[in-house]
Amino acid sequence: MAINVNNPEADALTRQFAQMAGVGITDAIVIAMREAIERRSLAETPLETAARLRAKHQVVLEEQAQKPLPRQAFDTLWDKG
Repeated sequence: MAINVNNPEADALTRQFAQMAGVGITDAIVIAMREAIERRSLAETPLETAARLRAKHQVVLEEQAQKPLPRQAFDTLWDKG
């Protein structure tokens, strides 16, 4: 199946990466896509990031801090309460 790139920036980036990697354009696309997929599959979720940062800075959430705020708290912030 053919890939047709009509975006000048995508074309330029692909060619730049191919030159850096010393491969052809098709191989450059394959390498870039594999790396992007791997990076995304290893990425932290927001909850994992928050947990990691709390552990790093030794922050312990009290039970009350783990409960969502009532709607009234948000309404007050927007002067709707």
